[in-house]
Amino acid sequence: MQKQVIEFAGEPVGIVIPDNDRLKFIAVKFHVHDLDEQKFDSADDVRIAIRDLVRNRNLAAVA
Repeated sequence: MQKQVIEFAGEPVGIVIPDNDRLKFIAVKFHVHDLDEQKFDSADDVRIAIRDLVRNRNLAAVA
């Protein structure tokens, strides 16, 4: 498996690289930096984590 670019809302926000049968996320945008270096089972799991992170921040900003 090669590295893969991860996009969110049409913008590249990081990459995933293989790491011991999992994928390590490397953030390149500040708003997803909280997920930097975390390991996931799939690229879809990374996208879900990014979506949840952004959603929770938006909800906190409204509250």
